[in-house]
Amino acid sequence: MENDYNKQDREAVFSKRVRAGKRTYFFDVRTTRANDFYLTITESTKRPGEERFVKHKIFLYKEDFKKFMDGLNESTGYIREQLPEYDFDNPPQREYIDYGSNPENNAGSTESHTSTENNDPTI
Repeated sequence: MENDYNKQDREAVFSKRVRAGKRTYFFDVRTTRANDFYLTITESTKRPGEERFVKHKIFLYKEDFKKFMDGLNESTGYIREQLPEYDFDNPPQREYIDYGSNPENNAGSTESHTSTENNDPTI
């Protein structure tokens, strides 16, 4: 039974992917054993010259949503106040160098975010 829960825990009941330049963010809603919800936020970036991704993950529980959003809004608000001329709705596109990457090799590649191991060969 424990294995069934672990398998279910890895599957998101809702997922949103946000591509942002060289980073991709995943917002995954998951369930607990008690059928409660929590959110995982994963930042994924491809290692230069390698075929693996580096991931950073935050687990956010419903009782922390308000405090988290308050802190996020206050922090991004501060940045917006400090940069009044910057157009946050239409940011300039950055040029990223993909070291050692071959476009033909990347044509079928997909970015996985289900593993928490940074050296997982399936990523």
